[in-house]
Amino acid sequence: MSAVEHAADPAAAVAALVPGGRHLVDGAWVAARDGATAPVVDPSTGREIGRVPAGEAADVDAAVAAAAAAFPAWRDLHPTRRAAILHRWGTLCGERGEDIARLEALEVGQPYAGPSSVGGRLTYVAGQADKIVGASLPTATPDTLAFTVREPFGVCGCIVPWNAPTSLMVAVVGPALAAGNTIVAKPSTDAPLACLLLGALALEAGVPPGVLNLVTGSGAGAGAALARHPGVAHMSFTGSSATGTSVMEACAKNLIPLHLELGGKSPQVIFDDADLDLAIPAIVRGIVLNSGQTCAAGTRVVVQRRRRAEVVERLAAGLAATRLGAWHEQADMGPLVSAAQQRQVLAHIDAAREDGAAIVTGGGVPADPRLAGGFYVEPTLVDAATPAMRIAQEEVFGPVLAVLEFDDLDEAVAIANGTVYGLAATAWTADVGRAVKMARRLQAGQVHVNAGRPGGAIGAPFGGYKQSGFGRTMGIDTVAEFTQIKTIVLGGHERAAAA
Repeated sequence: MSAVEHAADPAAAVAALVPGGRHLVDGAWVAARDGATAPVVDPSTGREIGRVPAGEAADVDAAVAAAAAAFPAWRDLHPTRRAAILHRWGTLCGERGEDIARLEALEVGQPYAGPSSVGGRLTYVAGQADKIVGASLPTATPDTLAFTVREPFGVCGCIVPWNAPTSLMVAVVGPALAAGNTIVAKPSTDAPLACLLLGALALEAGVPPGVLNLVTGSGAGAGAALARHPGVAHMSFTGSSATGTSVMEACAKNLIPLHLELGGKSPQVIFDDADLDLAIPAIVRGIVLNSGQTCAAGTRVVVQRRRRAEVVERLAAGLAATRLGAWHEQADMGPLVSAAQQRQVLAHIDAAREDGAAIVTGGGVPADPRLAGGFYVEPTLVDAATPAMRIAQEEVFGPVLAVLEFDDLDEAVAIANGTVYGLAATAWTADVGRAVKMARRLQAGQVHVNAGRPGGAIGAPFGGYKQSGFGRTMGIDTVAEFTQIKTIVLGGHERAAAA
């Protein structure tokens, strides 16, 4: 599947890769129980490129039942065999990396940037499937043996977001399966296609029927049904904090554990000794990446007062030079994922104006008629923001940077930590001692110093502080998070004493 084929007839390319109007339940591609479907739209044109089932509670029931039936055999499968199947899945994803990445780029709208990396993530986690260990425990008597074992939960649920669907699906599904769980995943209706392709590759790799189930549908329909299903023993959700609260309420009713990866309002703290030749391009790349639709995007530029004017000037130039275009074009940034997301981002920019901030560049829909059919928003720089403004507190999830200023380290820390979020943070400084202080004081799950967007470390745990969620993915300990600990005590001391 070439870029030319995609550009000329994207619907045909989609039809060649994923089964139209079907989701994956018990190893079979099936329609929604009521036959309903929902469109998937190319964000760069607004045109329909495919349809998927509009699953509801009945579809989730069937998927959970299939996962429950498949669980005992998958749990009891030799761990090395389980690892081999997951490794084969990762290998197939690597071989089909271009297809996966291009399909995701088409449905999300981000410019194609090379083959997908999800295959490597799967092979990484596959290597942990046969290395899940417990611990021996000290005992009060020599004729007693005590130890712990780690066991899977059973059926796990996973609600996948639309902004990086395959990576974020694999970040949960991979460890859950490696630990011996079975899973029902619900991709977003905005971007479900590449996730369905991963499901097809899982079947090809030998993942048994029912072990991995994919049910497409809306959050209010299939998503809510999955979160509250009594047959689900563990839940994972990635998305907005508001929806995360609803998912947590549903899980609380069944008293099941939950992993949440939620919003962010990540600061980029620039001290007056920072290397702006390094910092400015990295900050610009970070906010135009996926059109700012990244939870860890560094959306607040917190700059020391003496360098503010220079930083604003250079950021404005970098954003203004950004090339906009569809996924298959030579572009730096694509559209937002949907018309609804476009309206939401524009509303945040309007709120910044109302609050008294200054729009330095961007601030609206691009005038280029070539982009008229898509859901584009200009890369936008907001200056003269204050910590209390909405633009400095609320997650925009779009290509919008807000500039705030500070005088000293304590004020920088206060501003950086002064939101309900704590997902990622970056400090730009040449002072090693200052860098250490910032790394320790910033309230974030990931802290980078003189580095661009989050990433770059293999096996680094990813997750947030505060209302950015809890739990970690992508790390060496992630598989263990999908297990529960059982203590086993063996011995005849009490019987011998009674005799």
